[in-house]
Amino acid sequence: MAEDFKKLVEEITSQDGYREPIGFGIARVDRGQKNADKILQANFPVINWRENYSSGAVYIKAIQDANLNIDFNSSEFVATIDEKFIESAMSSFAPYIDLAMGEEHKNVQVIKMLSEMEDIGRNFRVVILFEDSKPRSVEAVYLKLYALSTQKAQLRSLNLDGAFGILTNVAWVGNTPYELEYLRENEIKMKLNGTFPKIDSVDKFPRYLQHIIPADNTRILDSSRVRMGASLSAGTTVMPGASYINFNAGTLGAVMVEGRISSSAIVGEGSDIGGGASILGVLSGTDGNPISIGKNTLLGANSVTGIPLGDGCIVDAGVTILSGTKIKISPQELELIKEANPNRDIETKEIFKGRELQGLNGIHYRQNSTTGEIIAMRSVREIKLNEDLH
Repeated sequence: MAEDFKKLVEEITSQDGYREPIGFGIARVDRGQKNADKILQANFPVINWRENYSSGAVYIKAIQDANLNIDFNSSEFVATIDEKFIESAMSSFAPYIDLAMGEEHKNVQVIKMLSEMEDIGRNFRVVILFEDSKPRSVEAVYLKLYALSTQKAQLRSLNLDGAFGILTNVAWVGNTPYELEYLRENEIKMKLNGTFPKIDSVDKFPRYLQHIIPADNTRILDSSRVRMGASLSAGTTVMPGASYINFNAGTLGAVMVEGRISSSAIVGEGSDIGGGASILGVLSGTDGNPISIGKNTLLGANSVTGIPLGDGCIVDAGVTILSGTKIKISPQELELIKEANPNRDIETKEIFKGRELQGLNGIHYRQNSTTGEIIAMRSVREIKLNEDLH
């Protein structure tokens, strides 16, 4: 049976013009309450990113068997599936239907569950991306956000140009998006009937926890603090208050987050983002320079960082380090910093701009309380997270 499946896949992939998808999945979509043709959200139970190419071939065959025209030269394909699609996929997956319980056969589980539904209506869409181009649909944007949040794609690796223009600004009531126009038109009726919903937020992006189940040792104490499209490695703790992690940003290991990680910012394992600290994003003061924070680095409360930092750095509470910030380093401390960064050619002088120190390891940024000067020295303090909390 497995050999038959292998031959089937070979037949599908050998057709003229065939392209392997880089990402694909089947999503249950939420449509507009006023405009049913408008897609407000796409929920993917399983997404595939540069993997499971045999399942991708099965989906493509099912699309063709359902008499849908798929253009392999296009960057993406999105269509509503029907019973013909499901019947074709079930037939192709026949050798694995009885095994569709483990991690290896999640795509089969999806098709099997759809086959058991009495009426799938217009709620389910198949999404296939053939290349990482600018997304053209809500479903394509969500597939990419899922790829980031499930850590199947690396942060800053996907083309999300135009995503804001594609997504609709909606009222989020739990996991359900509502068209704002629908709420306005029905406000009087809903309020008099006592059916006006409790709106949690108004945004184009949903919250991370509306779509993603985090690792067992990851803690998010306020769901509004992490946006869908963020990537949180196991052991990350996101405290309430001033913390926030935007889409296409996140952590590479266990990290304490009590401050803001802006879009495109990445924080290394063992680092601590103190209360109210801000890591600037590419649109908020870094001149388009995406910020990476190294391992075991501490950003003190209410500090601001607009340059990449290396491993073992400290930015004191309230200190701002930007690309043009003037930083004074004594000759003795400069020699120690050079020793900690043997692979970097560091000029010998007393005053540096922030951009000249970006990415260097083991620097402690402080402010001279007498002169007000921003100074830097070799960090001698080990940053270590409390393992019991991560």
